[in-house]
Amino acid sequence: MVARKKVLAIVLAGGEGKRLMPLTADRAKPAVPFAGIYRLIDFALSNVVNSGCLQVVVLTQYKSHSLDRHVSQTWRMSSMLGNYVTPVPAQQRVGKHWYLGSADAIYQSLNLIRDEQPDIVVVVGADHVYRMDFSQMITQHVESGAACTVAAIRQPIGLADQFGVIDVVPDEPSRIREFLEKPTDPVGLPDSPGEVLASMGNYVFDADALVDAVTRDATTTGSQHDMGGDIVPAFVRRSQAGVYDYKDNVVPGATDRDQGYWRDVGTLRSYYAAHMDVVSPLPVFNLYNFAWPIYTSYGPQPPSKVVQGGDGTPARTEEALLSPGVVITGGSVTSSVLSPAVWVEQGAEVTGSILLNGVRVGAGAVVRNAILDKNVVVPPGARVGVDPEEDLARGFVVQDGLTVLGKDQAFPV
Repeated sequence: MVARKKVLAIVLAGGEGKRLMPLTADRAKPAVPFAGIYRLIDFALSNVVNSGCLQVVVLTQYKSHSLDRHVSQTWRMSSMLGNYVTPVPAQQRVGKHWYLGSADAIYQSLNLIRDEQPDIVVVVGADHVYRMDFSQMITQHVESGAACTVAAIRQPIGLADQFGVIDVVPDEPSRIREFLEKPTDPVGLPDSPGEVLASMGNYVFDADALVDAVTRDATTTGSQHDMGGDIVPAFVRRSQAGVYDYKDNVVPGATDRDQGYWRDVGTLRSYYAAHMDVVSPLPVFNLYNFAWPIYTSYGPQPPSKVVQGGDGTPARTEEALLSPGVVITGGSVTSSVLSPAVWVEQGAEVTGSILLNGVRVGAGAVVRNAILDKNVVVPPGARVGVDPEEDLARGFVVQDGLTVLGKDQAFPV
């Protein structure tokens, strides 16, 4: 951390997450469970706290109850030292409207910056899976003299039309020349013509510059009031924007395989793929990095238990993440993630699936390529994910080869 610089971290956690429906039907996107015991927001908060940023506000809005509860109950730090993680709901401080965009969320929360009076403000999204030491980005930001620094990850140039792309000054690769939204004719990087820099949605600002920028934006006609779409381009036009290349970020305990991992889990398919990344024998993202822990709380759960069924049928698990409270009695679990308090009964088969808290899979049932939200009960002998037409007829979501059941969704009688 840069000496004598006071840092406030703002986590933007108001996302609705429409593309993750039905997982976001009853919760905000950052509150969606991940890898058994975590919520998506735990990754952003763990990165910020591990980086030494210990004054953190979480701006919430959409269906925020479970998110607010998780942050309040889990993320407690020493008040004696002035450290905190605090959820802040939308408060309509500047008018009778909710947040109009990520920049408006900060504008409506400027009292938090004025009360804390930081030198630097770190702004991060709350719904990506990654590890990052923000102190290294802050150091570059201060040394560069930029008022705004954008974290960026290298992506193949063929995928440029899926991202906000950063065009750098050729002889100053840490300075942004232009910010391009999903370009169709991008130019590759000076040191790697086959790659572009895509914005990660993480930023470092001089505090006074951020306050001025979002205040200006609030009265700008035609603005979408978005950090990436409006605020960053405004800094670029004034030649005050720098870029931080994520490949330069060194996280303690990272392996060659998971160094630089970053996954946007904004769709059901990417959410599923990220789970398969962590469940594989040689994980692309290693949850067992104790030098840079991901913090969370999953309640008073007993240890997981794998035992034979009542008739002596052995239980079998392979390439599986089993959370505390999981019980497998003579069932089979392969390439799957089981969240706390999941039960898999005798003769049941769970393959390539994600089961959230409290799911029960009855005896002899089959679950394949599925995501089952909290408290779903699969009746004995039932099938999920085996026949897409059958699943659609039952009212289940079938998308991109996955069958998804929402929270508490019942099987039709």
